[in-house]
Amino acid sequence: GTRAELWLPVAEMPAVAQAAPPPATARGQGGALRILFVDDDALIAMSSVDLLEDLGHHVIQAGSGQQALEVLQGDAPIDLMITDYSMPRMNGGELSRRARELRPGLPILLATGYAELPEGASLDLPRLAKPYMQRQLAEEIARLGL
Repeated sequence: GTRAELWLPVAEMPAVAQAAPPPATARGQGGALRILFVDDDALIAMSSVDLLEDLGHHVIQAGSGQQALEVLQGDAPIDLMITDYSMPRMNGGELSRRARELRPGLPILLATGYAELPEGASLDLPRLAKPYMQRQLAEEIARLGL
């Protein structure tokens, strides 16, 4: 039997709830973006989508490169694509090249656990190292000027 006691000082003033700042809505000024997030790992995708939505963004999720291309072939507005590098059948490098054929000016952020990309994967894309925190995700999006 362990017994623990917690002693707290009596508050001098009543507690005041702080209102959360309203989410940004103006695109291009740190506001809500329409982001296509691509990752074949369901747990990573789920947590990353939550992080992005908590930042106020609207997220379309794709579980493969092929699914992402189907979204990009449609008319859904996309401000940014964030893609994993290591995926079966179509890696993030190939997806990025094909995405730029469909949408030439599309900003792309490559999320990868690789310190260096594999041999022959010469990509001139900004990278976000896995694992990442919400702050790092927001900083990388801001560096893209979005």
